[in-house]
Amino acid sequence: MAAPGAIVVGTGFGVRVHVPALRAAGFEVRALVGRDPERTASRAARLGVPQVCTSLGEALAIPGVEAVTIASPPSTHAEIVAEVAAAGRHVLCEKPFAIDGAEARAMLAAVERAGVTHLVGHEFRWNPERILVARAIRDGAIGEPRTFSLVMYSGLVADPAKAMPEWWFDETRGGGWLGASGSHLVDQLRTWLGEVAAVSAALPVVSARDQVAEDSFVIMATMTSGVTGVLQQTAASWAPKRPALTAVAGTAGTVLVRGADVVLADAEGARDLVPTLDMTLPEPPTVSDDRRERFTHLELGPYIRLCEVLRAGVEGRPAESVVEPPTFADGVAVTAVLDAVRQSAAAGGVRVEVAR
Repeated sequence: MAAPGAIVVGTGFGVRVHVPALRAAGFEVRALVGRDPERTASRAARLGVPQVCTSLGEALAIPGVEAVTIASPPSTHAEIVAEVAAAGRHVLCEKPFAIDGAEARAMLAAVERAGVTHLVGHEFRWNPERILVARAIRDGAIGEPRTFSLVMYSGLVADPAKAMPEWWFDETRGGGWLGASGSHLVDQLRTWLGEVAAVSAALPVVSARDQVAEDSFVIMATMTSGVTGVLQQTAASWAPKRPALTAVAGTAGTVLVRGADVVLADAEGARDLVPTLDMTLPEPPTVSDDRRERFTHLELGPYIRLCEVLRAGVEGRPAESVVEPPTFADGVAVTAVLDAVRQSAAAGGVRVEVAR
């Protein structure tokens, strides 16, 4: 069977992760789409992508293109998805999925009308440690879950002089740490503990910047089950080694993540949970000295699994996946939580119910 054709929209994360992940999953990447002709051509040449396009319509006209992946700024996602769906192509869209819930619901409606495979870039569902925690909770290893803490201090934007994509600190274009990392965290929480019912939140700017989208978030979340806990992150910490706490506590035990290790603690003591063969990810690339590549070894393995699901959809067969693949319906659900967080923060942290 010939390799299905794909095009990648976006010359940043799309170049760094989408192109190699698609190829590893068995796609032929036929074109790279970007706004800047010179930069797009340079990056396409470096990767051996045969065609360069500055319009999506031009790329969709290429023979054999069956799938589109979108890694452009969040404010462009809705328009691109509408065009891709109208063309009847299968689609994988990056997170943050949409600017708001209205956009997210329109995007889901478009792909459902088109009857195409639709996925969201929540690739970390395939991380072994996340799967181990999910299974421990599901199997009753901690009893009835009662509370959780998902906390991390990162230094990604601590230095105000650090260069970032132009849209990153512009909330009107989908910038800010809530969408960049909070969307992943909300997806993680949903796969572990179900849906979020309500939030109370703050969205501070911790770095020495003014008039920019948030670089941090503090969220108290209540799940529909009644479980309560905290999601807190900053991208503006100067602390070394990204200190973090990821734990879920229940009536019979606690499960926590320490780096790549997962520990279950209960009345019998503490022990490591060991990944099973079905959780194995493709071998990551060697860590690069290029700071633009510093997370690729963490992202590429799970992203290949996501692209394998996309290929199964293109070929009209069931996906063989150890986790439930993230679809546009998940994009809608996560966006609803982010909307509630923003509403709460704007009102001084009042409790806000998540729209359904």
